Amino acid sequence: QVQLVESGGGLVQPGGSLRLSCAASGSIFSILAMGWYRQAPGKERELVAAITNGGSTNYSDSVKGRFTISRDNAKNTVYLQMNSLKPEDTAVYYCNADLWVRPTFAYGAYWGQGTQVTVSS
Repeated sequence: QVQLVESGGGLVQPGGSLRLSCAASGSIFSILAMGWYRQAPGKERELVAAITNGGSTNYSDSVKGRFTISRDNAKNTVYLQMNSLKPEDTAVYYCNADLWVRPTFAYGAYWGQGTQVTVSS
């Protein structure tokens, strides 16, 4: 059993900042990569940012220069620092982890429950 628990969403004014956190727990053998996706009403879920266990990062063009993803491997936790937020960043943000589980070493993708981010004045 693997759980991803997100925190840090909320309401912020345009130009403001928020920091999301996601902690993975349970029968985890090793995590390959963690990331954040988002889904706005009426739109498909899209990748926001991802980070591998080696620290390589990937960002959506729409958030480059504004968002920063980081990871604490010892805590199986990923963070998303979001600065200069815009109304178009409003969405439900989902944490994702690609990992191997104990004791089978099966590989799969796991998701958090989502956290709402609303950017509005």
